[in-house]
Amino acid sequence: MKKLIMVTSRPIRRAAVLFLPAVLLSPAFLSAQENVLTIEEAVNTALRMNERAITAGEQLTAAQARVAQARAAFLPTAAATTTYTRRPFEVTRQIGSSEIVIQSFNAISGTGTINLTLFNASNIPSLNYAKADRTRQEFATAESRRQLSFEVGQAFLTTLSAGQVLEASKHRYDYALQNLEAAKARYAAGLVSVNDVTRAELELASAEMSVIQGRGQTETTVLRFGDLLNDRDAAKKTLAAPEFLIAADAGSYPDVETMIAEAQVRRLDLNALRWDAKATRALLLIPTLQWFPTLSFNTRATYTNEAGLTGRNWNWNLGLTLSWSLFDGFLRNADYREQKALTKIADLDVQAALRGVEIDIREARVSLASQRAALKQAQVALDVARKNATETSELYRQGLATALEVADATVRLFEAEVGQVRQRFNVGIAFLNLEAALGLDPFGKEPVR
Repeated sequence: MKKLIMVTSRPIRRAAVLFLPAVLLSPAFLSAQENVLTIEEAVNTALRMNERAITAGEQLTAAQARVAQARAAFLPTAAATTTYTRRPFEVTRQIGSSEIVIQSFNAISGTGTINLTLFNASNIPSLNYAKADRTRQEFATAESRRQLSFEVGQAFLTTLSAGQVLEASKHRYDYALQNLEAAKARYAAGLVSVNDVTRAELELASAEMSVIQGRGQTETTVLRFGDLLNDRDAAKKTLAAPEFLIAADAGSYPDVETMIAEAQVRRLDLNALRWDAKATRALLLIPTLQWFPTLSFNTRATYTNEAGLTGRNWNWNLGLTLSWSLFDGFLRNADYREQKALTKIADLDVQAALRGVEIDIREARVSLASQRAALKQAQVALDVARKNATETSELYRQGLATALEVADATVRLFEAEVGQVRQRFNVGIAFLNLEAALGLDPFGKEPVR
């Protein structure tokens, strides 16, 4: 099964070649420096530092402890007590030629007991429930860590996207500054009116505002990213574009039915529901088995320095106890009906989750295909806007275009750059959503529980 999973996941990763265009390979992100954070390092940091990952691990530890508690019902219990008593007087009795101490000044007594349940039918399903619940928690813990990994991956791409929007804002500012210089030069030469200079100054002010807003958005995303990692120093590092997205080759998708079948076996959340249903089903036996009697064995040994009339300091006994609850006010009947309903609910949750996996994969495929098409359109729009801005700027220098046309071309270029960056982010998120629907981790690998 593992080989089949790897075969079907590779084409999806290869399809990511269009997700992050060359702008993510800019020197601002890939320049050689020590203070670089990769998406793998970010995920590992979150899994190590984030409270949700730590809590998931502690929940698994608690489930393992509950198995030990259930297993303890099959083991004997032993206890020992010792008592010292000081009295104000001593009591003796003369029996024949012997003097018997009934009550001494200093009394010491000790008791040791061992108890063992030989038969209690309800202990068996209780142990089975604890074991099934432990396995369920193993899947739930792994799923919690997997979901956290995807949140980190999305936050990583969001931070990259915010940085690219800021770069687009700076490009707009540079264009606006060049146009302002051109307008001032033409105004000084008497070729245009002062209105062109005013319009260029207004566009420069708008471009400067977009830079300020982009910088604020970037700082906000970095702050949230650092909070998710629980390591703000790590979030301040330069983010490196994910290699597994950039280096992938374009390829076709595997058959959707195969993807659905594999995901329904692989998905951790679905397996957690399966084991939850199994655990609930184990509890269904308890009300029925409580109709059987319980049998326990006990032994007791005692010591006292007050032998009394028996003349024995040591004593012991063995015993068997048979308990049988013949009538409990129909409590067991009510417990059975309740547990039967809960078992039915757990089975229905599994059925609904199976359909949910199919819907998740089909929606993720459609979304990814749509986002890829939209990204191609955004790239075309960016090329057209960049060409139009360059031509309009040159025409303005030749006196063949107005300052308003130049400003409009600059705004359209900025909007096209921002649209491309955001669309690239949307494609990356759609790709991660497909990986999540398949039950893989953000790197296309099968998670280990």
